[in-house]
Amino acid sequence: MLRALAAHVAIPTGKGFEPGLNQYREMLVERLSHLTSQIDRIPGAPRPQWIDIAPRPESAPPPITIVARHRAGDSLPRLLLAGHLDTVHEPDGPFNSLTISPDGKTAAGPGAADMKGGILVALHALESLHRCGAALNWSFLLNSDEETGSFHSDPALVAEARRHDLGLALEPALPGGALAVERMGSGQFRIDVFGRSAHVGRDFASGVSAVTCLAKIIAAIGTWPRPEEGVIINVGPLKGGSVTNAVPDHAACWGNVRFADERAAAELEARLLALATEADAMPRVLVQHRWNRPAKPLTPGTQRLADAARRAAESLGQTLPFTKTGGVCDGNILQHAGLPTIDTLGVRGGGLHTTDEWIEVASLVERGQLLAVLMLQLSGL
Repeated sequence: MLRALAAHVAIPTGKGFEPGLNQYREMLVERLSHLTSQIDRIPGAPRPQWIDIAPRPESAPPPITIVARHRAGDSLPRLLLAGHLDTVHEPDGPFNSLTISPDGKTAAGPGAADMKGGILVALHALESLHRCGAALNWSFLLNSDEETGSFHSDPALVAEARRHDLGLALEPALPGGALAVERMGSGQFRIDVFGRSAHVGRDFASGVSAVTCLAKIIAAIGTWPRPEEGVIINVGPLKGGSVTNAVPDHAACWGNVRFADERAAAELEARLLALATEADAMPRVLVQHRWNRPAKPLTPGTQRLADAARRAAESLGQTLPFTKTGGVCDGNILQHAGLPTIDTLGVRGGGLHTTDEWIEVASLVERGQLLAVLMLQLSGL
């Protein structure tokens, strides 16, 4: 498994790098084709252009999602595994291979934990069950844009959620190997301000600064977060003006929200939309938003699924604590579409989204065993 992980990690799949994503996808298709004859390729949906800080090439098609399917009988539960091929790492950066620690207990590399290690865990679990002759109904969904919000793959995720009974996503385990049973929701927004340009020295009074207006808006937004109540809003990249001797007529910012429930989501949406002005206002404020990952509360179905995972872990001499997190993943989308889902069944590790990303090597086998036994138990075998 460790040798295979090194090969997976060596394929650059960060920042939407199409050649690497295509290579990795076809590697997985070839391996999955030994387990099932049906592998569907689902075209990606368009992504809202306003989300991108830098314009994307118009010619690049949305990445596809693949779904490998295996059916053993109509009476068995339909299990959906979900993983993503993409990482956050620069495809041509120096962090580009797997490095094993001198004691062999950890290994570091781009996507080792999030989530090429999780994909490998699922492959080995499925292959082991296949060799044992276990009769299971399973599908394995692999998308290529989870790290950027799953906008392209959202329709495929929703459609597959509605075709299955239980969801098992392969995000890395939380600290201590914990299973996330609750997640906050997340969304993106953009605020554009349009003012009036003027020469700073000759006609300053005629200008209306978009930058000044946006600065006041950002300062107001900074008073909104109440993390203890599950209401979080953050403004990230900014742009505005091009020279210092002209009043800027345009400024923009992008941001992210996190919310514990639908009430918090509605509050943040209402407050943001209230910032917008009429089309003929000066300055004019335009707000665009999309709450792309609903909150993932602990439902009775998720609780039963988590309890089953804990029993499977204990049968293997493992522990599986439960916790909640402000992070989001495709499990949010799957559960909101009606599929009870647990989503931290991948490897143990840390340093996610940094050049220190690492895994516990022992967790490759341990989490593979856990997933295989859990799938057997969920299928009543």
